[in-house]
Amino acid sequence: MSSKKMKEEKPEEGKSSQDEINNSNGINREEFAEALAELEALRKQLSEAQDQAAEYKDGWQRALADFQNYKRRTEAERAETYQTAVGNILKRYLPILDDMERALAARPADLAWTNGIDLIYRKLQTILENEGLKRIEAEGQPFNPNFHEAMAQEPVEGVEPGTVIGVTLQGYMLGERVIRPAGVRVAQ
Repeated sequence: MSSKKMKEEKPEEGKSSQDEINNSNGINREEFAEALAELEALRKQLSEAQDQAAEYKDGWQRALADFQNYKRRTEAERAETYQTAVGNILKRYLPILDDMERALAARPADLAWTNGIDLIYRKLQTILENEGLKRIEAEGQPFNPNFHEAMAQEPVEGVEPGTVIGVTLQGYMLGERVIRPAGVRVAQ
């Protein structure tokens, strides 16, 4: 119907102009109310689905974060286990290193074969250093029970008490972990 004809026609008694518009579109009040109720029900379902999706997303994100924490924790534990195993193996070689150092300190200078012993010592030392083993520098340092083990205390003039004055047994670290503390003499 054109807008001119709608204006010219008068509404019947008891019917409003809205009813006429609805009737002209083929929808009556009841159908309109049903459609509106259905729309509200769909909106409610959509809202519930969005809430549920947000809840699932939150759960997924928590599970992902838990998994990443688990992964980091197991990686750290694995690295710690590896470090401990390497430390235990390297610790077994330290007495050999000590014996070689004592032998080299007491070697006769005029014998050529002692150069071979020196070469073997340096190779062993290089292998251990490549695995991460490093010496604990002790002499002249303040005594630290985390790195040093006091073997003796001696009165020494001109040296501050609590200072390491000599190393009797070399100490070693693997990374940040002490494999063997340095055996030291400490000034009184």
